[in-house]
Amino acid sequence: MILHHTLVVHGLDHVRAALRPGRPVILLSAPGAAGFAGCLWWRGLIELGRTEFPGAVLDDVLDCADSPGHCMAALRAGQLRLVLHPACPAFGAVTAAAATRGATVLPARPPALDLAAPGAGRKLADWLQRDSAGPLV
Repeated sequence: MILHHTLVVHGLDHVRAALRPGRPVILLSAPGAAGFAGCLWWRGLIELGRTEFPGAVLDDVLDCADSPGHCMAALRAGQLRLVLHPACPAFGAVTAAAATRGATVLPARPPALDLAAPGAGRKLADWLQRDSAGPLV
């Protein structure tokens, strides 16, 4: 089983820092990023990372906060992993729509190291070596 380690990325420099070590990772957007940055920005950021690190093993998750509209737009743009707050009245409908596309809607953000947090650069190597990370559901 390949272990995945989740890292919150806020831009291309963070994506590069996450992928440079060559470990399998999950790249997670900032909370609610679908609403302020957009799903096309996120898809572009991930594709730039894949282009610069063609051998990288990664998943990516876009946080849509409590906005089902942003989730649906992201699904149409090809996003396969999303976070949507479970109290959202449309959570079930969005989850069902995602399933028809082979996508997953998570009700909560996975534990992650935020690469914008103070000292994150020093913590990155240890975070990527942890044994407690698991596959994204």
